[in-house]
Amino acid sequence: MVQQIHVEGHEAFMKTATEHKGKLVFALFSSSKDGAGSSWCPDCVKAEPVVKECMKFVPDEAVFIECGVGDKPFWKDPNNIFRKDDKLRLKCVPTLMRWGTPQRLEEEQCADSRLVQMLFEDE
Repeated sequence: MVQQIHVEGHEAFMKTATEHKGKLVFALFSSSKDGAGSSWCPDCVKAEPVVKECMKFVPDEAVFIECGVGDKPFWKDPNNIFRKDDKLRLKCVPTLMRWGTPQRLEEEQCADSRLVQMLFEDE
């Protein structure tokens, strides 16, 4: 069964990804939610149900990390750590990636079930 983990922030993501080194890791970076569970990012809201539905295509031994990138002012800062980290180089949210590879989907691509399924199934 796929192990699903939710983390908030860059440090928590890197720690969790490191703990699962050697495993197949998928990561979804999206806006952090407020106290009411609402997202500030409309593309993240659209992508979330598509990614959840496509989870059935994730290989059983894989790890799926969902990471909140913070509130809108933090994310919009061009110097934020998610944008500056050489291992991530996030340009937008949502971003869905196969960790440790160049394979990634960005923004509206994350709401395309065909593309999400291909990312999860691709060997």
